Amino acid sequence: MDLLLVILAAIAIVAGIIGSFLPVLPGPPIAWAGLLLLHYSTYAHFSQRFLIITALVTIAVVALDYVIPVLGTKKYGGSKAGQYGAIAGILIGLFAGPASIMLGPFLGAFIGELIHDPGNQSRALRAAWGSFIGFLVGAGMKVVLCLVFAWYYLKALIW
Repeated sequence: MDLLLVILAAIAIVAGIIGSFLPVLPGPPIAWAGLLLLHYSTYAHFSQRFLIITALVTIAVVALDYVIPVLGTKKYGGSKAGQYGAIAGILIGLFAGPASIMLGPFLGAFIGELIHDPGNQSRALRAAWGSFIGFLVGAGMKVVLCLVFAWYYLKALIW
């Protein structure tokens, strides 16, 4: 049974890392579940404090992943319309398929800015670019967190 937990934990952590890139899988929660599975084996025991802190960090990273594209839109000069467009793009992208999760905030911010000021395409493109940068930052945070979880997994098994 312990070996099964270790194998399932490894699969979950690898799936979490992949899910950080692929919008279809919720990467960090899956990777955290891998740590939890390992915790219930005899190969590793994480403290309750560690598991709670990593769960809270996971929740924060997942939440920030939805907020950062909007902040990127604002940082790159987007108006409220561009920010609302990025939010709409995120929500629509969740249901429209994997590529839409990446393109949704970009297109939403772009369209929102064009609705706000149809004559200023450069501002709309700049705001959309900020949304895309925000998407990349969010994906980077997810990858780093999942790699940290992978490190704890390996550390628990090897050291």
